[in-house]
Amino acid sequence: MKVIKIGAVWCPGCLVMRARWKKIEKENPWLKTEYFDYDADQEKIAEFEIKGEKLPVFIFLSKDKKEFLRLHGEPSKKELVRIILENRDK
Repeated sequence: MKVIKIGAVWCPGCLVMRARWKKIEKENPWLKTEYFDYDADQEKIAEFEIKGEKLPVFIFLSKDKKEFLRLHGEPSKKELVRIILENRDK
């Protein structure tokens, strides 16, 4: 499983989530994540079909790179950890 994180420097929720993800990633070193900036990484943003969606966006991908979940906004650490652990082997 891999999580694609999409945010922007001007997005208040993205700043909140940056700290939240840092803790999650430290506690789950096996977890693969990748961050893309909404303004700077337009090619990747287009690839993930981000069009007018509320930032931040978190896209959960299976091992075969298929999207199985997309979250927006500021999900709690508890919710994210639950999703990550339930889908660890995907």
